[in-house]
Amino acid sequence: MKRRFPAFLLLLPAFVASAGERLSCPDPAAAVQVGNCPVEAELRYSFNGFCSDNRRIYQDDAALCTDYADYRKAKNVAQWESADGTFTAYLPCGSAAVWLSTVRGARMTVSRQGQISRLACDYGEGIVFTHRTRLQCRVEGEGNCPDDQQRCIARCE
Repeated sequence: MKRRFPAFLLLLPAFVASAGERLSCPDPAAAVQVGNCPVEAELRYSFNGFCSDNRRIYQDDAALCTDYADYRKAKNVAQWESADGTFTAYLPCGSAAVWLSTVRGARMTVSRQGQISRLACDYGEGIVFTHRTRLQCRVEGEGNCPDDQQRCIARCE
């Protein structure tokens, strides 16, 4: 007689391995672009669709719709990932790769929304790499790492 194991036992090693994580801020110079930048036609199409919603006008949610240049600046972004794929960021299209190679220092913070912890590494100039998890996270120390990202460490359990 063949003996069968419950399917959830196959997932147990993966759960145990991720039960306690130690994360540090990624090196922005090693980040890679994983999303495509929108083309001009896509930006114009989404501007017309987004800004033609009358509800936005009556709820004071039309700040981006007053000028196409403002909308384009806010929406012309692509997704980037840290080298290991743990952290993600949305950065402006164009010279983001050159921009990332010059960034130094970070500040690590943790916030919670519902059951999700959001671990953020803020490098200034609008560059924020985030990691989301269901684990409880806390930053070790003050969360400042002016020169070396390895000093920004969080434990998630």
